[in-house]
Amino acid sequence: MKKINLIAITTLVTLALASSVQAKKLDYEEMQVSNGGSISGSIMFKGAVPAPIMEDLNKGKNAEFCTTHPDTKEGGIRPRQKVVVHDGKLENAVVLIESISKGKAWSKETVNFDFRQCDIFPKVTVVRKSPKEINEGLVMVTNKDENTLHNPHGYSVNGANRKTLFNKPLPSKGSVADVTKSLKRFKPKKDSHFFLQCDQHNYMEADARIVWNPYYTVSTKDGSFTLDNIPAGKYKVTAWHPYVGEVTQEITVADGAKTSADFELATK
Repeated sequence: MKKINLIAITTLVTLALASSVQAKKLDYEEMQVSNGGSISGSIMFKGAVPAPIMEDLNKGKNAEFCTTHPDTKEGGIRPRQKVVVHDGKLENAVVLIESISKGKAWSKETVNFDFRQCDIFPKVTVVRKSPKEINEGLVMVTNKDENTLHNPHGYSVNGANRKTLFNKPLPSKGSVADVTKSLKRFKPKKDSHFFLQCDQHNYMEADARIVWNPYYTVSTKDGSFTLDNIPAGKYKVTAWHPYVGEVTQEITVADGAKTSADFELATK
């Protein structure tokens, strides 16, 4: 009897673990969305726009080359504007649906971070946890600068804490780091902000929101955004900026309907 009970318990535990693994795999399910709706609007900015950081490039490495950046002013000073606002509209805010179980397919486009003219482009984007079956080609970092060593250092940021994800030297123009495997370390509810910096030139920075479904976008120069192909339902939608904060509102999407929603982010 004891042997039978032990076998039964072992079987139940095995089934439970398998079910848990399967559930994790199915956190987001891709499907064909028919008659999907959309959410469009603008990201408004309230308050005083933070002043730019006045970076003295003469004090860093490769000063002669890095001062050729088009934003460099007299004396080798480069203003770095981390919060960009045009006519009260916030550029580079990430808009995302917080939780959705199924919907459109993930984008197959590679996220490319270019280290160019001692700067990183794009400044704000979106990354996701690399799926188990994908080991390359999802996120790439490329050195575009002649005769200049860059050292991309990627972190997951949580408040004042930073967790290193990768640290890979790019010694010359054309050097590429495929960091897809490193992003498998993201964990839901623990990781939301990805930060990229050059260890050789620490004023080179970029940020990304870590997302868990493909419903996201980044606001354009005029602050506008659109999320499309959304199944009908009620969703929590967040507008996030790495240096301003975030705001969330509940939005209902109807079949085939265009829903309008504006967000306001403000300096504290």
